[in-house]
Amino acid sequence: MNADLQCSAKGCRADAARAILWNNPRLHTPVRRKVWLACDRHLDHLREFLRLRGFYQSDVGVDEIPEDAG
Repeated sequence: MNADLQCSAKGCRADAARAILWNNPRLHTPVRRKVWLACDRHLDHLREFLRLRGFYQSDVGVDEIPEDAG
C-alpha cells in the first residue's frame, strides 16, 4: 500500500485501502472517472454518499487505480 495515499473523508489522514471511481454525469463526460480514496473506516460512508447521488461507478484497491482515472 502506498502511504502517500490518504483517505478522502473530511479530516481523515488514514492510509487509503480502496479507490472509489465515480462520475457526475452533469459535469463529466461518460468516460471520465474521478477518484476518491477511502480507508476501511470510511469506505461504506463514501460509497453510499456517491450512490445516493447516482455518481458511484465502482471501487478498486489502491494498487489497481486505472491510469486514466483522476
